Amino acid sequence: MKPQQPLLSVRNLCVDYITENGDVRAVNSVSFDIMPGEVFGLAGESGCGKSTVAFSVARLHKPPAYISGGEIRFKGENILSFDDERLRSYRWRQASVVFQSAMNALNPVLRMEEQFCDVLLAHNPGLTRYEAIKRAQELLEIVDIHPSRLKDYPHQFSGGMRQRLVIAIAMALNPELLIMDEPTTALDVVVQREILQKVYALKEKFNFSILFITHDLSLMVEFCDRIGIMYAGELVEVAPAKAILTAPLHPYTRGLGNSFPPLHGPKTVLEGIPGTPLNLLEVPVGCRFQARCAKVHERCRQEYTALTEIRPGQQAACHLYEAAEEQQDLPIHLDKAAGC
Repeated sequence: MKPQQPLLSVRNLCVDYITENGDVRAVNSVSFDIMPGEVFGLAGESGCGKSTVAFSVARLHKPPAYISGGEIRFKGENILSFDDERLRSYRWRQASVVFQSAMNALNPVLRMEEQFCDVLLAHNPGLTRYEAIKRAQELLEIVDIHPSRLKDYPHQFSGGMRQRLVIAIAMALNPELLIMDEPTTALDVVVQREILQKVYALKEKFNFSILFITHDLSLMVEFCDRIGIMYAGELVEVAPAKAILTAPLHPYTRGLGNSFPPLHGPKTVLEGIPGTPLNLLEVPVGCRFQARCAKVHERCRQEYTALTEIRPGQQAACHLYEAAEEQQDLPIHLDKAAGC
């Protein structure tokens, strides 16, 4: 039986930003796959490069950002080679984006009917306005908003409803990949849960894949199948969501987990990650996390290490796991790793 091929394959992606002080590499040799129907998450601190990866996958990055290396393949095609016409068909039809701020993503002076029709008619020249409105009504029903609300303006909707409107527009052309960049940041936890439950139900119904971007690891563990952890522009761990929660490998992943309070059990002292995020203008030799890592040793300061499979399906970029004898002492639970 032929193995399933990735829907999206990112290989050695490098993205630089042009600054007055020289080019800054915001994304460095990032590689990952997203399978059909899979929810893959990218998590990390603000400025780690996760949103830059998302915009690169959608080819929405703009100067001063530019892709300096690697490739992004969608169903085998390298999207970095797409001309304007092919790129136009790729966006919305094959890969669509749900942006961070729904209010900013919607035009405040246009009724929702116009905003849906703009997308539908621009990508379907043979579609009549009547057919576009019917499709817009169907999309509103899919996200549990009454079709009569098409006549309303964005400010007449609540924050959660606006986010559902953006999701509906993103799904207008039945994309195979939905890129969600911090889609619930400005929403309270109850609305966050409602939005993600709705998105997951739609994914199950229409079988699209999701690239989910957030800094909220606890939210991501509930929603994603697999998670990539980014630090200072690099992937430091990729693993199934459950393993990220219960058996993290990289010290940075453990630090992220330890910074969230447990919902059950005895109260514990939260342990933040010491230090500050790396200045990308002053990248050290070796591991980028070395200055903040309690397990740092001399090899970390001298040698770079790439993602390596430590357990089946779980990769980490850390010298701690390169020697076979060290693999006998892999951390199993976050509480056991608290001293790391």
